[in-house]
Amino acid sequence: MKNPIGRPFAELPLTGYLRLRDIIKPHGPIPVSRSTWYQGIRDGRFPRPVMLGPRLPAWRVADIRHMIENGVGPND
Repeated sequence: MKNPIGRPFAELPLTGYLRLRDIIKPHGPIPVSRSTWYQGIRDGRFPRPVMLGPRLPAWRVADIRHMIENGVGPND
């Protein structure tokens, strides 16, 4: 699955964590803005981050891959 805006889905690592800049446009496979991404988290459409530090949110690669493969969530 190739995203014309950002990195292809196949280039995501298999495990680990991703920062927001690696998930959303222009570098990530999800073509949404930062505000849309955080609204989607509040709505339950996008996965919640894991806090790696007091101000360091990251997302599990498995959660992002699952979201891309199976659609965004209950309110798509």
